[in-house]
Amino acid sequence: MQVYMVGGAVRDELLKRPVKERDWVVVGATPQQMEQLGYRAVGRDFPVYLHPQTHEEYALARLERKVGPGYRGFATQFSPEVTLQQDLERRDLTINAMARADNGTLIDPFDGQRDLALRLLRHVSPAFVEDPVRVVRVARFAARYASLGFTVAPETLELMRRMVENGEIRALVPERLWRELERALQEPTPQAALDCLQACGALAVLLPELRWDAAARRALQRAVTLSPEAVVRFAALLATSPIEAITSLCERLRVPSEFRELALLAARLSPRLLHAGRADGEELLAMLEAADALRRPERFSRLLLAARARAESPAEPPIELLTEALATAVAITLPPDQFSALSGPQIAAALRERRSDALAQLSHAHSARRRS
Repeated sequence: MQVYMVGGAVRDELLKRPVKERDWVVVGATPQQMEQLGYRAVGRDFPVYLHPQTHEEYALARLERKVGPGYRGFATQFSPEVTLQQDLERRDLTINAMARADNGTLIDPFDGQRDLALRLLRHVSPAFVEDPVRVVRVARFAARYASLGFTVAPETLELMRRMVENGEIRALVPERLWRELERALQEPTPQAALDCLQACGALAVLLPELRWDAAARRALQRAVTLSPEAVVRFAALLATSPIEAITSLCERLRVPSEFRELALLAARLSPRLLHAGRADGEELLAMLEAADALRRPERFSRLLLAARARAESPAEPPIELLTEALATAVAITLPPDQFSALSGPQIAAALRERRSDALAQLSHAHSARRRS
């Protein structure tokens, strides 16, 4: 029984990047042996175990055989006879197909270290075309490493085009596509992922609702500088898209509600927010109400960042003014004697009037500061 550290941990170690998690492959072992050693089985489709102390994942070396369409169309074979090289050969990219032995020896049968030096994302074998997930995974790695100078190898890009042309890419299920897209949005250069998908023809197939033009690209680039959150970047990406397209994309990919809500708010309210510096008190209050900002201030803060990513001017929308407007509106209350004398609808109307008056004063002060 031999144990090897594999995949991303080896890659990031060679790149001198922080290793966030470590995965292991076990060669020459059976499920019974792993359980006897105290490992806990967690794999559904193939044998994966959690280490009894570190809780890191240990997978038995395995082979995969294509038996049907899509990324679920594989039969998995595992036994003590499966070698480390056979396990590594089923992986997607050469930079992810390296292992390190206990004594520190690097096992690199597919020249992953060379491709790290060349800054290339290159497929391991022709079996790459069997799994449509690999197209979006390559795009995600492009988003992660484009800032380091990585590009997709021409021959790998050609295989990705072939997967689009033969329809294999359509077997990708919505949940997996969204998972990869969300992870790509969290990377340093998410625009590189969309550029990669466009280059191989997959973007129009996987995300037909997305308008990936110069405006969307600029908005996403700005969002990266404004927020590390995928939800803000997603809203900025779609801020120039029609409402119908956003709704369709979110329904089709089963996008989580917080992403969908913020994207729709950004598309609907960004034009108004961008001109908030010229709004009067009533208009400021109407913006806060339309965004449900008094009840959901954290979402409103994200909305302002998504709107700023869309803006042509770095000063729009005036985030400081809108943030102060929200704080001002929240702080408004009614005197106890007035509150007790009014009914429910009257309370709401009186509160709204006081808020509008306070925001009018804020707007006037803001305009005066701008003129001075």
